[in-house]
Amino acid sequence: MSSSPIAAPTRGDPRPATGPHPGMGFGQFVALIAAMMATNALAIDSMLPAMPQIGHALGVAADNDRQWILTAYLLGFGAAQIAYGPLADRYGRKPVLLVGLSLYVVFAAACAFATSFEMLLAARALCGVGAAATRVLSVSIVRDCYSGRQMARVMSLSFIVFLGVPIIAPSVGQAILLVAPWPWVFGVLSIFGLAVIAWSWLKLPETLHPQDRVPLEVTPVLAAFKECLTNRVAVGYTLAATLVLSGLFGFLNSAQQVFVDVLGAGKAFPLIFAGIAGGIAISSLLNSRIVGRLGMRLVSHVALLGYIGFAAVHAVVALSGHETLWTFSLLQAGMMFCFGLVMSNFGSIAMEPLGHLAGTAASVQGFITTIFGALFGFWIGQLFDGTTVPLTLGFAGFGVAGLLAVLITEKGRMFHAGAGAATESAAVH
Repeated sequence: MSSSPIAAPTRGDPRPATGPHPGMGFGQFVALIAAMMATNALAIDSMLPAMPQIGHALGVAADNDRQWILTAYLLGFGAAQIAYGPLADRYGRKPVLLVGLSLYVVFAAACAFATSFEMLLAARALCGVGAAATRVLSVSIVRDCYSGRQMARVMSLSFIVFLGVPIIAPSVGQAILLVAPWPWVFGVLSIFGLAVIAWSWLKLPETLHPQDRVPLEVTPVLAAFKECLTNRVAVGYTLAATLVLSGLFGFLNSAQQVFVDVLGAGKAFPLIFAGIAGGIAISSLLNSRIVGRLGMRLVSHVALLGYIGFAAVHAVVALSGHETLWTFSLLQAGMMFCFGLVMSNFGSIAMEPLGHLAGTAASVQGFITTIFGALFGFWIGQLFDGTTVPLTLGFAGFGVAGLLAVLITEKGRMFHAGAGAATESAAVH
């Protein structure tokens, strides 16, 4: 399958005829987008093995309170996205990305020098503020260059590279703890951020077209927000993605407790976590191969039903008292396989009607999915009671809620190509 860029420029169009991202080949473009996304994944998953040591070092009494290490980061990550979109639509993608990455580097280093839990949480939130730029800008940059099913394919290919990070990140964190104290986990984040800054500075062109720049004025910004929040498809799929994502955040919040304290995985935790995360990587590879032929809605709707099915079986197993390390790992891997197909396409469907406002749209959608997903996920995590029951019920419940959001958005229809079928695989510019 070829990777067709946006349509060739027409007279008066200032975009270069050399391609959608001049100076970068397709493979390097995908890799850089993946690296930008990976700053966030690394900041989340490399923490998991270190959470008991961090809690002990900083005097955290209750095990569930350690979950704030993840949630504080996610709240900063989500809240800042609302600002990055308008800034990127006004000043361009590259300068805003570099500023955000610089904040990420500085406050990741600050986490390493934290002397209290409160200081750590503040630095984690501000590190999330910086990382938010990578979420908004990665989606915006891809949308600047590709649309429709090709955008979904590029995002899936990026996810394949990006998802190598969650697979190996807990093992990286565990390896660091074997040779150095926990602050070095944050030191690695800072070093990785510096590498992405250098790569972006040297190789990434500005992808925002001059005619698409939006003045940073109250009226245009509010108009852009209004359009993002009133488009039925964009809002509906953003809410559906938020609900499905809540289950993942609930899992991340309590993963260390579930695997080590409940299931007795011990030091095998990073390896088992890697196997489960591998389900998302496999589904993203599959999505990149089939979405152009089958369409985003068919693939994601079938996957959502599969996700709910795995979650329901998992909840029954947990409620019956038959949960083991094997049942949890296998059912969780099945859910994550479906999750990868759902999220790759829900994000693309939500962005599709808003290509002319890609920065603001990514900002608004990222704000909603991360803030509310983090809060719902924290709620699930706080229900941890020494069993997997709250977590599995959270997966099932929020999966069904996501399905209801899709049904309402699509007015009861599923598995169809959508109103934009005729142009889904073509460029909109």
